[in-house]
Amino acid sequence: MSNQTPKILYTLTDEAPALATYSLLPIVQAFTSSAGVQVETRDISLSGRIISSFPEYLKPEQRINDALAELGDIAKTPEANIVKLPNISASVPQLKAAIKELQEKGYALPDYPEEPKTEEEKSIKTKYDKVKGSAVNPVLREGNSDRRAPQAVKAYARKHPHSMGKWTADSKSHVDSMSEGDFYGSEKSHTMTNPATVSIELTRKDGKKEILKSGLKLLEGEVIDASTLSVSALKTFLKKAKADAKAKGVLFSIHMKATMMKVSDPIIFGHAVKVFFEPVFTKHSATFEQLGVDVNNGFGDLLANIEKLPAEKKVEILADIDACYADSPDLAMVNSDRGITNLHVPSDVIIDASMPAMIRTSGQMWNKEGKSQDTKAVIPDRSYAGVYQATIDFCKKHGAFDPSTMGSVPNVGLMAQKAEEYGSHDKTFEISGDGVVEVIDENGVVILSHPVEKGDIWRMCQTKDAPIQDWVKLAVTRARLSNTPAVFWLDPKRGHDQELIKKVNTYLLDHDTEGLDIRIMSPIEATNFSLARIKEGLDTISVTGNVLRDYLTDLFPILEVGTSAKMLSIVPLMNGGGLFETGAGGSAPKHVEQFVKEGHLRWDSLGEFLALAVSLEHLGRTFHNDKALLLGETLDVATGKFLENDKSPARVVGKLDNRGSHFYLALYWAQALADQNKDADLKAKFTPLAKALTKNEEQIVTELNGSQGTPQNIGGYYKLNEELVSTAMRPSATLNATLASLK
Repeated sequence: MSNQTPKILYTLTDEAPALATYSLLPIVQAFTSSAGVQVETRDISLSGRIISSFPEYLKPEQRINDALAELGDIAKTPEANIVKLPNISASVPQLKAAIKELQEKGYALPDYPEEPKTEEEKSIKTKYDKVKGSAVNPVLREGNSDRRAPQAVKAYARKHPHSMGKWTADSKSHVDSMSEGDFYGSEKSHTMTNPATVSIELTRKDGKKEILKSGLKLLEGEVIDASTLSVSALKTFLKKAKADAKAKGVLFSIHMKATMMKVSDPIIFGHAVKVFFEPVFTKHSATFEQLGVDVNNGFGDLLANIEKLPAEKKVEILADIDACYADSPDLAMVNSDRGITNLHVPSDVIIDASMPAMIRTSGQMWNKEGKSQDTKAVIPDRSYAGVYQATIDFCKKHGAFDPSTMGSVPNVGLMAQKAEEYGSHDKTFEISGDGVVEVIDENGVVILSHPVEKGDIWRMCQTKDAPIQDWVKLAVTRARLSNTPAVFWLDPKRGHDQELIKKVNTYLLDHDTEGLDIRIMSPIEATNFSLARIKEGLDTISVTGNVLRDYLTDLFPILEVGTSAKMLSIVPLMNGGGLFETGAGGSAPKHVEQFVKEGHLRWDSLGEFLALAVSLEHLGRTFHNDKALLLGETLDVATGKFLENDKSPARVVGKLDNRGSHFYLALYWAQALADQNKDADLKAKFTPLAKALTKNEEQIVTELNGSQGTPQNIGGYYKLNEELVSTAMRPSATLNATLASLK
């Protein structure tokens, strides 16, 4: 990227955000070109990541550049400016579905080999495994996270409070976790005093050695930690949890992160499926093995596979499943109408979105009748589960929060240079035999060690020192700028957190903290402290590690403003650039389903508006471009007016949808630029546009809303047909012509 060419790189992703881009981006490009700013796209969608991984299988015209790798390099440059929309963190079922769709479109991609036998199959699986799970964020996040609710969003939520379920002291809803044998209980941590190259080795009881990982380079000051989850303890816990849910008459639900924790959590999820349907698996294990049933992909994998059986055998298994349901607690449902349970697909119920939604709905989830019911939330590992239980206890005691008066909990999150990437990396293993796993340096010194049994899950995590220093600095900066208490959520009883507490106490001395309220608290203490303050309308900065960043930037926003998609998410990159993230995409699949069926897209692009404003501000400062600064400033004005006039997409056909909301943003942005007096050139350029959009408002809205109500062909789910989608997402000829006049 040349310093003479100010560029914003806008990511093409998946599902509803991808559809919305076809409507919003032409507006953005029309406006930004007036300031000499280029907005270019980079395809980091799941299909794009797959296609770029296998050029040797494809025709020359089908091959595409590895945009994710390119963006990863750009993120390390001072002029980096990336607007990152939500992408699919693919589970195996999603990955397979995407491959199948691409194959049907003529891409000669190899199948995903679940159990590779040849060297070629192993190589194919390795490439696909780099695409699945949280593949994008670790590459782009060359900085720590600064997430908060923008003032305009918070003001809107206070004026127009979203619905909150009532809480009563007699609610039976609760969190259930393991009391022993989990990652939390076994964690050991170590700070490197010197650089070293280490390997991870399993020494079996019979003396055989298995190298799990070799050549792992560690830096001086780097924190490494390792932990193991006992599968025998997990099974015992899951059986007790199931029996307890039945006895208490509450729904059974498991809450994992099988996308980000792409190695550990699908395995744990698979054990939950097997334990819940234990009689079925015991009776039919030989049949399931023959069919290749993989419960790590959920109970849905079993149901899909038994379709291959003769009718009589299939009927027998379905009868046994029904008998198991009858003898078990009711399962929380993902879709009551279609009979999709909490155990069907591992990526359907993702903890950071599902737990806040449950807490917001009186601690209840949906049962098979489509009614809400008290629930046992099963979160096997204790590390962060207490945060949710503390929130439930607080709501039982004090009742539901009031969005019209409650405070806010912004977050400063440690995530730079793949910090704390638990389970989403290549250092998590399902252990192949009883023995000992050791982390050993090049001199044969054992740094960390765990006894393990066959089937246990062992994982190692790294956190480099430079990101920790940057994280502490960002926390102090945010506390000073907002004059808000900042709490480091660190548990003195946890190995990893003990090492971080030492570093935090050391690095805080490098900064002027006089007059600031900076504390270190365990996650449960920090939860209670923050909840008590937000109830009183006070703000508290949460300063957390990577996983808690992920969890809290859904938990608090969903309670405060109704959704995490409305958060301002800035990643100040460590080399001076900026990454601007646009919110959560958890409901995106349902939005696509509605659009294809009814031609109404209810995806709210507010996150994109917010990210783009700070992106323009950052670009303006970096390149000394006053026009870009003014575009960012007026976009914020437009967003405030957009919220105040309630132009967010409605949920139902015939009313304003995503495309209509984009029109109103364009109208208010043009009006703000016409009304300002800082730049005569921009004023002259946008005054005619503002007049034309104002004059044609009724006609444009009629054209946009009139396009709804009929099924839409978008040419695919994972790989959209650009022409079809562009036509579907830009149905107002009047708006298109008016925007074209700006050039």
